[in-house]
Amino acid sequence: MKTKILLVEDDPDFGMILKQYLELEEFDVTWFQNPEEAVSLLSSDFTFQIGILDIMMPNMDGFSLAKIILKEKPSFPLLFLTAKNQKIDRLTGLKIGADDYISKPCDPEELVLRIRNILKRSIPATLETHINIGSYTLDSEKLLLSHPNGNVRLTVREKDLLLYLLKHNNQTIKRDDILDNLWEANDYFSGRSLDVFISRLRKYFSDDSQIKIQSLRGIGFEIDFPVK
Repeated sequence: MKTKILLVEDDPDFGMILKQYLELEEFDVTWFQNPEEAVSLLSSDFTFQIGILDIMMPNMDGFSLAKIILKEKPSFPLLFLTAKNQKIDRLTGLKIGADDYISKPCDPEELVLRIRNILKRSIPATLETHINIGSYTLDSEKLLLSHPNGNVRLTVREKDLLLYLLKHNNQTIKRDDILDNLWEANDYFSGRSLDVFISRLRKYFSDDSQIKIQSLRGIGFEIDFPVK
C-alpha cells in the first residue's frame, strides 16, 4: 500500500512539480493549494501518514495549519517547506512539533530522503510498549506519557528521542551520537532542534525530581531515569 502524503502548497507550479515527483516515487499525494481545505479533512477520513506544509501561504500560514492538525492528530509527522532561509522560521516550526524542514527551492531527491527518514522513525520501537519511568508511564505505541498530575501526548520525534535516552540510561550520551542517529545531520539547526526537544522532555518530567537529563557542555548529556 502506498504511503499517503498530505501536501499543502499554494504555489501552483511548485506544488504540481512536487506532486508529480512524489507520485513517481510511489507516494499517494493529495495536494491542496488552500490550507482551509486541508483543515476540513480533519472531521472526515484523515488517513495520511505524513504532511508537507508550506509556511508562507495566504489566509493561513503553515504554522497555524500545523497547530490545528496537531491538536487533532498529536502524533502526525510534519515537514515544513520554507522559502525564507531564516532560523526563526525553522525554530518556530520545531517548537510547534515539526519533524523536519527543507528550504525552497528544494532538491526533490533530498525531500524524498527526508520523508523516508521521518516515516522510518515513525515506526513503533521494539522496546516494551509500556515503560515505567519514576512516577511516569510511557506508552510508546500510543505516544502517551502519563503522570498522576496529567498526561502528555508526545510527538513521534519526542518519543524517539526519549526511547534513545532510555536505551542509554545511566550513561553519558554524546550530542553528536544523538544527532547522527536520530536527526541524521549534524549542523547548527539540527543542534538547535535537539536543544528544543531536550527542553521539552525536561519540562514533561518536571514532576519527578529523580529523573535527570543533565547537559554536559561540549560533550552531550548525562541521563538518569529510574526505570522500574
